[in-house]
Amino acid sequence: MTADTHALIVIDMQNDFCPGGALAVPGGDALVPGINALMDTFRTVILTQDWHPAGHSSFASSHDGRAPYDLTEMPYGPQVLWPDHCVQGSKGAEFVPGLRTDGDLILRKGYNSQIDSYSAFFENDRQTPTGLDGYLKTRGIGHLTMVGLALDFCVNYSALDAARFGYEVTVLPGLSAAIDLDGSKDAALEAMRDAGVTLA
Repeated sequence: MTADTHALIVIDMQNDFCPGGALAVPGGDALVPGINALMDTFRTVILTQDWHPAGHSSFASSHDGRAPYDLTEMPYGPQVLWPDHCVQGSKGAEFVPGLRTDGDLILRKGYNSQIDSYSAFFENDRQTPTGLDGYLKTRGIGHLTMVGLALDFCVNYSALDAARFGYEVTVLPGLSAAIDLDGSKDAALEAMRDAGVTLA
């Protein structure tokens, strides 16, 4: 069992990110048994959940003439346009069947219709916090282990923000899976290494 100062963060293990979902990450559902087993070794477990309103600005369907995976410019910077996914209250937004959800906290993100949210710490404007940092600090937690979906987007952004906040961060690529959009997996792994994130 890890110390009280160490938390496991399970990122976006939802139906739409698993095979058969709207934004499927290959092998996403196969991570469930390993993540469930890992939960037994942590005193603190936090799960994040993508939670978009219908018509979210990050959806390609919200932009005439644009297709999924096109890149566009938002007021806060570049944004990949995604297929509609993890819409609030939908089957796709639910946690993948079999995943344990008996953690300490479920953090929903991406519910602001005008700003996407990859990181568990910030929306994509890099200014609007989710509140996770405050929660962890009041709990005295300084070491984070991250797993889940997708390695090259939400796991990566969460790990980089955590490192920037001064947390000791470990990412387990064997319990994460990547979309790998135009080399995004290798770029994410390099960025995490450069930020001092341990890839175990």
